[in-house]
Amino acid sequence: MGLNMDEQKAVERFRDAVVEPSKTKLVILDFWAEWCGPCKALAPMLEKVAAEYAEKGVVLAKVNVDEEQFIAAQFQVRSIPTVYAMFQGQPVADLTQARSETQLKQVLDQLLSQLPVQPGALGNDGAQQDVAPLLAMGEEVLAGGDAERALGIFAQIVDMAPDNAAAQAGLLRAMVEAGHVAEAEQALSAMPDELRDDPAVERAASAIQLAKDKPDDTELENLRKAAAERPADMDAQIAFANAAFAAGERDAAADTLLAMIRTEPEWNDGAAKAKLLQIFEAVGLEDSWVSATRRKLSLILFG
Repeated sequence: MGLNMDEQKAVERFRDAVVEPSKTKLVILDFWAEWCGPCKALAPMLEKVAAEYAEKGVVLAKVNVDEEQFIAAQFQVRSIPTVYAMFQGQPVADLTQARSETQLKQVLDQLLSQLPVQPGALGNDGAQQDVAPLLAMGEEVLAGGDAERALGIFAQIVDMAPDNAAAQAGLLRAMVEAGHVAEAEQALSAMPDELRDDPAVERAASAIQLAKDKPDDTELENLRKAAAERPADMDAQIAFANAAFAAGERDAAADTLLAMIRTEPEWNDGAAKAKLLQIFEAVGLEDSWVSATRRKLSLILFG
């Protein structure tokens, strides 16, 4: 009653992410912000403990106070990090001062002994919902550039839900971003066919393929020099673009391919555009870098 449209949407998001899971689970609710150093320091501990306690019925949910100001105001959040334990839609404990694993586990153990929390990380009808906050967290951490931490998050989700294609794909992409390309290739090979055929896993497989031929520093610099000295040599350009992406230089790879598309779009049956689209799939179509680069591509293609 009396809420505007944005506030109603905020309440719906909070209901889906926190209230619904809290009907049967104990939800650790973490209020944080991107600019908050203590929040980032606390996050890995919360993630680790939540994963360890998942079988006991504990779920982690995060609320960005900059994006969800209305929700933060309802909880009267005045400083961050602020952390609550939620059960059946209500806060049952303030966990903000539990800054160590030992302290947090002690409080969780006490709450779990007093509340009718349903054990088990996954429910018969709520598997995706239970892991959804962790998946979102893993994607956010990976997009932020902390591949090793993202790898740990996705590995925990895979332990909880081994048949979850999004988790498996995230794990592969995090491995690639962290430089563990051989391990990612082995993990992909070990997957059952039904997972390998999932579109999300196929995109991660593209990332593995693109990263397999990572050059050493000398080779990369030689290719960079050749591309700079011979701007009309499309073979030199695409060789450098391939190497640059494999070495983690997304911008250099994309800029080179975009320049090729601008000057010779039909070269080698549109190889530059095909390579750029493959990179988009490998990185993830929802990634902000991909969105920005796709806009550049659209300007070239459509003016």
